[in-house]
Amino acid sequence: MANNISVTILTRDSAKYLPECLGALSAFDEVVVLDNDSTDDTIAIAKRFPNVVVHEHPFIGFGPMKNLAVDKASNEWILSIDSDEVVTPELAREILSLDLDASLVYEVERDNYYHGRLIKGCGWANDRVQRLFNRNTTRFNDKLIHEGLTRKDIMKTEPMKGHLKHYPYDEASQLLQKMQHYSTLWAEENRGRRKTSPTGAVLSGLATFFKSYLLQNGWKYGYEGLLISVSNANGAFYKYIKLYEADRTDHL
Repeated sequence: MANNISVTILTRDSAKYLPECLGALSAFDEVVVLDNDSTDDTIAIAKRFPNVVVHEHPFIGFGPMKNLAVDKASNEWILSIDSDEVVTPELAREILSLDLDASLVYEVERDNYYHGRLIKGCGWANDRVQRLFNRNTTRFNDKLIHEGLTRKDIMKTEPMKGHLKHYPYDEASQLLQKMQHYSTLWAEENRGRRKTSPTGAVLSGLATFFKSYLLQNGWKYGYEGLLISVSNANGAFYKYIKLYEADRTDHL
C-alpha cells in the first residue's frame, strides 16, 4: 500500500528534473521535499504536486539533512531518492507490491545518464544504492558527504528488480561544480583524520583516471567517457590537496 511509505527528497536548485521526479511519484501519498536555499523555481514546482510537503533548512551535510527529511515524514517506511532521479513505473509498482520486512534494507540499481546518454563505464555501471528502509531500524549516518544507511544490527539488503533513472550531469560545468563542492566537503570531514601529501594527491588522480578510463571502459564512450574520467581524476586530486592544505593550515 502506498500509504505506509513516505518518499523523501533533498533539493537545491533542482528545477530541471524535479517535475519528472515528482510526477513519477503520484502513487505515493506523501513526498517530503527538504529544500536548501534554492534560488530557482524548485519550491514553486514542488508545491504544484498535491502529495508533496515542502520544508526548508540550511545545509548541514548530506547525512544530517537526509535524517532531518526522514524525521519530517509521517510513515515508518522511507523511500529516499535524489531530485535528479526518476522512479520508473516498473519500480514504483514493485515497491508498492512488496511485503516489507523491517529487518531488510532494499536496494535498487541506477542507470546513470550524461546529457541524455546512458553511461555504463567510468565506474557508473552496476551502481546499486540502498533506498527503501524502515526508519525504526535504519538511519543515515552523519557524514557530510558519501552518506549511507546504518543499523544497530547487521545490515541485510534485498535487491529490487526495477531501476532508477539518474540524471546527474548535462554539461562539463556541472561536473566541475559538483567536484568542487564534494572535494571541499570531503576535506572538511577528514581534516586531522588522514595523512596526505601533494605527491599522494597527484598519484591518486592518476590512478583514478587509469581506473575510470581504461579499467572501467570509459574509452568506449567517446568524449563523454573522457570527460567523466578526467573529472573523476580531478575530484581525487583536489580532495586530497584540499585536505593537505587544511591540515597544513592547522599546524602553522
